[in-house]
Amino acid sequence: MNLVYTGKTKNVYALDNGNYLLKFKDDCTGKDGVFDPGENSVGLTIEGVGDVNLRMSIYFFEKINAAGIKTHYVNADLAETTMEVLPAKVFGKGLEVICRLKAVGSFIRRYGDYIESGADLPAYVETTFKNDALGDPLVTKDALVALGVMTNQQYENIKEMTPKITRIVADDLAEKGLVLYDIKFEYGYDADGKVMLIDEIASGNMRVYKDGEYIDPMTLSKLFFA
Repeated sequence: MNLVYTGKTKNVYALDNGNYLLKFKDDCTGKDGVFDPGENSVGLTIEGVGDVNLRMSIYFFEKINAAGIKTHYVNADLAETTMEVLPAKVFGKGLEVICRLKAVGSFIRRYGDYIESGADLPAYVETTFKNDALGDPLVTKDALVALGVMTNQQYENIKEMTPKITRIVADDLAEKGLVLYDIKFEYGYDADGKVMLIDEIASGNMRVYKDGEYIDPMTLSKLFFA
């Protein structure tokens, strides 16, 4: 294995078969020793967090693959806390895709004059550039195409895939009495330009409530696998 990238919560290795290996770490983003998935730097280490993030990712990637939606997931090794994935290029310098089922967080801060906090949204999809210095700015479809970050068809594929994936996650959480408010995804594309879901699907990437109360990511992981 050849280490090709050291990330905040995962390291990436190149494999001899052309695929890549993601090694999940127990490092978490946060500030002043408090876990916060919205922070942009590692703030603490929580034993076992890499394991639960990998377990949840395996669970959902297998469901999404079974639904006929393309992802980068190949297989995983829980003993080594690793996941083998297909090679994929990221869009631009990194793009996040958020699907919102409820109006909360930055959405309500931006559009609170027009909608009440917690109001239902129709699986609203938005895209932001991964840029810590600029606060992950919103970017429109027209801008993504004009800037050469993706093609019109690639955007339409993402727009079609995202609500389907979100529904898979939301329905599963609902069976456990949990309500998904929003979720963050990352996509890439293969050598033929075909879009695929990449990265991970873990509790730190979603905002979930139970009985009207926000569930922090670590508690969510415990409830999910209870």
